[in-house]
Amino acid sequence: MTADQVKRLALECGFELAGIARSEPLADDNRRYLDWVERGMAGAMGYLIDQRAAIRTDPKLLLASVRSIVCVGKLYNRPELRSTEWQSAETGWVSRYAWGEDYHDVLRRGLEKLVEKLGSGHEFKICIDTAPLLERSYAREAGLGWIGKNTCLINQEIGSWVFLGEILTSLEIEPDSPPPDRCGTCRRCIDACPTQAITPEGYELDARRCIPYFTIELRGAVPDEMRASIGQHVFGCDICQDVCPWNRQAPITEDPAFVPQHFAPRLEEMAALTEDQFRETFRGSPVLRAKHAGFLRNVAIAMGNTGRAEFREPLEKLAQSPNDLVAEHARWALEQIEKPETSS
Repeated sequence: MTADQVKRLALECGFELAGIARSEPLADDNRRYLDWVERGMAGAMGYLIDQRAAIRTDPKLLLASVRSIVCVGKLYNRPELRSTEWQSAETGWVSRYAWGEDYHDVLRRGLEKLVEKLGSGHEFKICIDTAPLLERSYAREAGLGWIGKNTCLINQEIGSWVFLGEILTSLEIEPDSPPPDRCGTCRRCIDACPTQAITPEGYELDARRCIPYFTIELRGAVPDEMRASIGQHVFGCDICQDVCPWNRQAPITEDPAFVPQHFAPRLEEMAALTEDQFRETFRGSPVLRAKHAGFLRNVAIAMGNTGRAEFREPLEKLAQSPNDLVAEHARWALEQIEKPETSS
């Protein structure tokens, strides 16, 4: 099967981007990744720093017979407001990727269809971002885009609002070539990040300062000095993509799976959710990854950062939570509301 045939089949399965990468280890990327891990940049994300870190250095550790990696990209951009345009003191921001159905399920369905179309007679392994694979690096090698200063894969035609998936296969398919880096001298993502999570030169992210890390991955308390910078983000952050010039004219997905169900939820309503209500409200959504206590922690921080007195009552209820994590962040938020305004 030729590379062009594979790409055509990928388009038929709902992917906007497709390409082929060699299955060889990427020495430079592996070195950078392991150095990033060694310097503690991954924070408490165990799945990036445990034994799976070494597995990421060679696709053959995932599929011994792999000869090619089919890389695909699925657009998830929507026409709704971007985080840099949204202004509402009553609501919190949920990252664009989590507005609709969980992308893991969407990608897997598409990749399973593609595997069927590739036919039998080959060994394969489907990978999404839960697999220990340097997927952005292989997507770059497959020609899907370059890795930008914000560390996102950027495609010249459709920007960076793209989910990535891969099929490791024993088929021998002619590989594609990586495109040039087109970030140039632009540093808008670096300058726009409220927590300075992107290093000054770009192309590297310190997860320990990243809003998605605090609001999704971190299970404990958010450091005091970082809470104000989180703003009203209750799950993830889109700022470095929202300001990227390559996303100005990004196309819009027509996939109904990504129609918003959780766009800018009302903070007071979110603060009142019981654990069962949280699970029901966000059933089938990536937001569940934050867990109930983590989500309420995020909501408390967001309410505190508004400085609005009308959030005092829901925060007082959260401050009485039997969960120490929720209660402590609610007390912090109450202190922010009760701070006297500084005179100009």
